[in-house]
Amino acid sequence: MRVYLLLMLVAAAVTFLTTPFARWVALKTSAISAVRARDVHSVPTPRLGGLAMLIGIIVPVLLASQMPFLSGVFRDPQAWGIVGGAAIVCALGWADDKWDLDWITKLAGQVLAAGFMALQGVQLITMPIAGVTITSSRMSLVVTVLIIVIAMNAVNFVDGLDGLAAGIVAIGGTAFFLYTYGLTQQVSADNYASLASLMLAVMVGVCVGFLPHNFHPAHIFMGDAGSMLIGLVMAGAAISVTGNIPPGVMSGAQALPAFIPLLLPVAVLMLPLLDMGLAVIRRLAAGKSPMAPDRMHLHHRMLALGHSHRRAVVILYVWTAVFAFSAAALVQWDWEIVLIWTTVFVVLALLATLGPLRHRGRFLDDDVAALSGQTPRVPATVGAGVAEPRVVPQGARPSAAHLSSAPKTKETIE
Repeated sequence: MRVYLLLMLVAAAVTFLTTPFARWVALKTSAISAVRARDVHSVPTPRLGGLAMLIGIIVPVLLASQMPFLSGVFRDPQAWGIVGGAAIVCALGWADDKWDLDWITKLAGQVLAAGFMALQGVQLITMPIAGVTITSSRMSLVVTVLIIVIAMNAVNFVDGLDGLAAGIVAIGGTAFFLYTYGLTQQVSADNYASLASLMLAVMVGVCVGFLPHNFHPAHIFMGDAGSMLIGLVMAGAAISVTGNIPPGVMSGAQALPAFIPLLLPVAVLMLPLLDMGLAVIRRLAAGKSPMAPDRMHLHHRMLALGHSHRRAVVILYVWTAVFAFSAAALVQWDWEIVLIWTTVFVVLALLATLGPLRHRGRFLDDDVAALSGQTPRVPATVGAGVAEPRVVPQGARPSAAHLSSAPKTKETIE
């Protein structure tokens, strides 16, 4: 456990320290989120946080490869397959953040990254329930790619408010880490090294390190480069742990948490998957493309209920924790006990979501400037030799040069 915690801290520190560099690169390369009709942010904002997150993954994985405790994890190329896939989607997201790629191009890039991972051995081959084995290598490849692509897009769909995606994945990833660590203890009593636990610890550290820069009001967005990256890592961890659970090790009620990784895991990514599923159904029912943007995501609905930006994010954190930790608890406790406590916390989460908190008090209210809708004053240039400040007219879109000191308000979607 201490090794994983060390790697988590390294990932958090590296990501936190390199995020200002990623913001500088975003400004220099014009990877900036413009203000669109469907967005809830009001000022164009750099959106290349995924670059810092990629560095935050590479550094601790390189460190882990030199640790005797984790030497067995690097005997096959799966770990490097996940890192390589993360690099591919980060480059894809960078291109999308800069040029706004069409959805077919993005999907092709996602399939390429998922295929690269699968070719490095990160494939779904066995199911821990009933000893089911995917006998066809082609079917194994197709199912693996499909799962990874769904996970990337699920996180991308929920990335709509400052700090929302990073916080949800950090919380869900923590629960999933505890789950995989518990499974490793049961499966292998003398060796707790696990690729899934390693990648989840690193991913949680990356999200925690990025949050101080991304929580409302955000100075930088993770962009598609970040959301697809953490979705891919989550999927890689889920697939790797599924393939390492021998059939028959778990039975009865314990079979449920063993089955969860097949669904990415559903409990950990409950909100992103629910948001994506509702969005696809809603758009198809309206005769639109499932990738067509709208303002009906879960985070939009939270704002419509009367919650502030920050309060909406924290409440969605609570929902993630309820489902994710309930699933993780099934490894250690009987399902009856878990069900009772889950019901209690669901009721509390409903009270926080629909109760008087959304209309009264100032708990986690946004700052006065953001609530008033006043346009911030920003410098005319960046860096040394700042010119006389000027007011950006309402509705105008400041250029990249205005962004270094402009207060940011709210995150984009997809």
